Amino acid sequence: MLQQYDTIGERFEPSPTTAAFSAADTHTLVDALDALGGVKGLDALDLACGYGHCTRLLARAGARRTVGVDASEETIRRARAHPEGSEGIEYVVADAAALPPLGPFDLVTAVYLFNYAPDRAALHAMFRGIRDNMRPGARLLAIVPNPGAFPHVDWSPYGVRIVDRVREQDADAPLLRALFLIDPPQPFEFREWPHAEYGEAAVEAGFTSIGWHPVKTPPPCATWDETYWAGYRSSPVSTLMTCVA
Repeated sequence: MLQQYDTIGERFEPSPTTAAFSAADTHTLVDALDALGGVKGLDALDLACGYGHCTRLLARAGARRTVGVDASEETIRRARAHPEGSEGIEYVVADAAALPPLGPFDLVTAVYLFNYAPDRAALHAMFRGIRDNMRPGARLLAIVPNPGAFPHVDWSPYGVRIVDRVREQDADAPLLRALFLIDPPQPFEFREWPHAEYGEAAVEAGFTSIGWHPVKTPPPCATWDETYWAGYRSSPVSTLMTCVA
């Protein structure tokens, strides 16, 4: 499922700045990092790093060591070749469900990682692998999609649309089929895990504290005014999950 990003290619790269839901995710993550006192001097791991948007953010903020991990060789290749550069960043191709020893780290970020776990065993393996790479007291900040929206909520104005929900026989979680509303729209799929499943996997992995935080939206602007963001906050795409090792 993660390899679907090999075919999306560079068309998905502008998403963090052109899709409203991605802009809100970035704002939420930056706000959470600021609340922790920043990342300067920390060893940071960015999982499901894609083209390195969040990875570069951590490096620019002063992380002592920054490592980006993604299962897609194509996205890692593009991250290494990004115009902003990758100096001081280590990029690794690896499956988060079989994460090798890379740490220890003081901070781990995971933006839309856990929803790609194909089954419960893989989901739990992701959390265990992350915990094994963290120092005691380290923080995990994860952006996770909110379940239960389809077919009641239309996220099209914010850059993504769910088009189908498939309950497969013997599957641990339903499959959601969706579109990134770029030009042209790009299909992708992910699993609709309840947040309780993430919490259970985190507890099983040994995390000592788990928290859930509503999405934060950027300041209003000419493109996205306060009415627009108020509508988004009423039914957001994502939630911030925080865990303490």
